[in-house]
Amino acid sequence: MIKKSATIVDQRSVRKYANVLLPLPLSETYTYSIPDHLDICNSINPGDFVRVPFGHREIIGVVWDSPNKFRKLDRIKPVLERLDVPRMPETTIRFVKWVSNYNMVALGLILKMTMNVPGLFKQTREQSIYFISDPMVDYKKTTARSRVLNLFKTNSYLSRSSIRQEAQVSSSVLTGMLELGVLSEKRVPQTREFQEPDWRKKGPKLSTEQSLIARNLEKKIIEGEFFVGLIEGVPGSGKTEVYLEAICEALKRGKQALVLLPEITLSAQWLRRFEKRFGCAPALWHSEVSPANRRKTWQAVARGEAKVIVGARSALFLPFQSIGVIVIDEEHDQSFKQEESVIYNARDMAVVRSRIEKIPIFLVSATPSLETLHNANRGKYSKYCLSQRYAGAKLPYIEILDMRKSKPERGKWISPEIIEALRHTFKSGEQGLLYLNRRGYAPLTLCQDCGHRFQCVKCTAWLVEHRFIGQLQCHHCGYYTPMPKECPNCKSVDRLHACGPGVERLAEEVREIFPDIRMQVAVSDNLNSVGQAGALVKKIEKREVDLIVGTQIIAKGYHFPFLTLVGVIDADIGLAGGDIRALERTYQLLYQVAGRAGRASRFGKVMLQTFNPENMVMQALKNGDHESFVQKMIEDREAHSMPPFGRLAGIILSGNDEKLVKEASNILARTAPMASGIMTLGPAPAPLALLRGKYRIRFLVKSQRDINIQDEIKKWLKKTSIPQKVRVQVDIDPYSFM
Repeated sequence: MIKKSATIVDQRSVRKYANVLLPLPLSETYTYSIPDHLDICNSINPGDFVRVPFGHREIIGVVWDSPNKFRKLDRIKPVLERLDVPRMPETTIRFVKWVSNYNMVALGLILKMTMNVPGLFKQTREQSIYFISDPMVDYKKTTARSRVLNLFKTNSYLSRSSIRQEAQVSSSVLTGMLELGVLSEKRVPQTREFQEPDWRKKGPKLSTEQSLIARNLEKKIIEGEFFVGLIEGVPGSGKTEVYLEAICEALKRGKQALVLLPEITLSAQWLRRFEKRFGCAPALWHSEVSPANRRKTWQAVARGEAKVIVGARSALFLPFQSIGVIVIDEEHDQSFKQEESVIYNARDMAVVRSRIEKIPIFLVSATPSLETLHNANRGKYSKYCLSQRYAGAKLPYIEILDMRKSKPERGKWISPEIIEALRHTFKSGEQGLLYLNRRGYAPLTLCQDCGHRFQCVKCTAWLVEHRFIGQLQCHHCGYYTPMPKECPNCKSVDRLHACGPGVERLAEEVREIFPDIRMQVAVSDNLNSVGQAGALVKKIEKREVDLIVGTQIIAKGYHFPFLTLVGVIDADIGLAGGDIRALERTYQLLYQVAGRAGRASRFGKVMLQTFNPENMVMQALKNGDHESFVQKMIEDREAHSMPPFGRLAGIILSGNDEKLVKEASNILARTAPMASGIMTLGPAPAPLALLRGKYRIRFLVKSQRDINIQDEIKKWLKKTSIPQKVRVQVDIDPYSFM
C-alpha cells in the first residue's frame, strides 16, 4: 500500500481540491489538489480511492469531501492517481464516521479496517472472459456449441475454464466459436470466480412454525427497509434454515447478504448446509483466509459479484455495493466484541450498518443477550420464537450433580454418576461429550516444598501446563516455556504439582477408565481453522469418535445425531467475580452445551457437576425456566442502573513505565466528570495489572441512559494532559473488565 514517492506533477495544471482520509491513527483529513488531467478524465469524487504523497512516501486513501477553507495553499500537494477500483459507497463512508464517533476511535483506523488487505490495490493479472456477440452471426449448430450457448442463458460473462468444465467441451470448440464471431472475448483483471448461489434451488421442508417465521422474514426483505428481528429458538429448532430463506429472497432480488458467525470453526457444518441449500459455497472472510483470497474477495464484494459473505466480525467493514440483509448468528456471543486495537461490538455496529443501508437485520440465538431481549420487550426489535426442536426431537433431560455428595475418587474429577452414564452410552453405540471450559492440563503449577507458583513474566496470570507438548503457557500473551523438572526457586526435583483440571487432564482420566474408546480432544489449540474443524465434524458424523472432550469451541452450533450424553465437569466456572454478565454468560454457555445432546430421534441427557446446586443458574437449567431467569436478570440490572438501563465506559491506561502510568491515572482522577447522573469509579489496577509487558490501570464511568457518555469523556480527556508514553483506550459498552 505504501511506497516511496516518485511522481512529479506540474502544479500549474492544478485547479480543484479534495480532502483525503488516510488509513492511519488520525481523525482529520488532508487537503490535496486535483490536477486537471485527473479531474477531466476521471472526475474525482468522494469515495474514490486515490494515491497521494504523505511525507516521504506515497499512501492510498479515500476522497472524503471537499475543503471549506485552506491553510498554506502553497504547501498543498497534488493527488497522484485515482485507482481503477469501485468507489467506496456513500453508506460505507457514513458507517465509518458513525463507528469512529460512537466508539471514540480515530477515523483513519476505522477506514483502515475497510481496506486492511495486503496488496489490495496492486495490479492483478488479466484473464479472458467470453460473452455472446451482438449482433449474433449465423453459424452451424452442433451439440457442443449448443451446450456452450446454454450456459449464457444464466451468465453474461464466463471464463474459458468455466465454459470447458461446465459444457464439457474442448478448447478448439471455443476457438472455433470465436473465429466465427459467435462469441466475443475481452481482457479483464483476473479475479477469484464466485459462483452465484442458486436461489431457485428448493430448500428443506420446514415445519409449520418455521414456515410462518420464514414468510415474515421474506416479507421484510421485499419491503427493503430498516428492521431488526430477533430469532430466538431452542437448540435444534432449525433457526439456520429459517434465516436462509430470508437470504434466498435477498438473492432473488439481486442483493448481497452478510452472515456473521462468532467462531470460524462454527462455519464447518454451516458451509455444508449452505452448499446443500444453494448449490455452491459462499465467500469466506476471516483470519484463516489467505491474503490473496482476501484481496479477491474484497474486490468481488466491491463489484457486487460475491453475493453471500460469511465470516467473522471484520466482514462487517467490507464495501458492499448492494447489501440486502445482515444476519448475526449466536448474537449473544462475547467474541463479537473486539477487545484489542479498535474496540467495538460487531453486533451493535451491524445494527447501525443495517439502519444506514436501510435493510433488515436478523439477530439469532437460543439465549439472546439481555440487551437484545430488552429491545425486543420494549418493541424496538420484533421477536420470532421457535419453541420446538425440528422433526419432533425432544429437549434433553438435565440432571444437577451436587459434588459435595457425588464425589469422584481422590485426585480425579469425573463423578461416579457420569462414569456410569458414559458406560451406558458407549454400550448403546451412542456418543458422549465431556465439557470443561479450560484448555491445557492444569491451570496452575506450584512447588509442594516452597509454594512457588509459575507466573507469566509479561502478565499477572498463572502459566497453564500443556502436558501434551511439555510446555507452560500464558493464555493472555502467548508466552511459553518448557516444563521444568525442578523448582526454579528452591531447586527441589519432582515436587511440582498440577493444581486443578484442564481438558488434557480430563482426557487422561477418561483414558484410564475407558482405554478402548475412540476419544477426541476438541480445543482451540487443535481446531483453529475451518479445515481442522471440518475434519473433526466428519469423523464425529461418521461415528469414528465415541467421546469428545472439549471446551466452548465445541459447545455451540454443532449437530451430531448420535450424541446423546453431555457431562459438564465444572459448571461453576464463570460464576465467581464481579462481572455484571457472569451469571448471564454462564447460563448461556451451559444452555448451549446442553443443546448438543439428543438433537435427533435419540433422547438426550445432560449432567452438570456443581458445588453450588442452589445457584439460580443451575436451578433455571434444571427446571427449564428460561423466562424466569431472564426476568430476574433484567430486574437486577434495572435495580442497579446497569446496561441496558444505564451506560458504562471503560478507560484503560497502559504503558511500559509503571510509575508514569500511575501518575497519569492520578492526573485523570483529579479532572474526572462530576456532573449529575454520571459517576467515575477508579483509578484502580486492572485485574490483569500487567498484560504483554504493559502496566494497566482502569477507570469505569457509569451514567444514566439519557447522558451522552462519549461527550462527557471527550471533555474529560481534552482538559487533561496525559504523558505521550501512556496509552489511553476508551471501551464504550465494555464486556470485559480485565
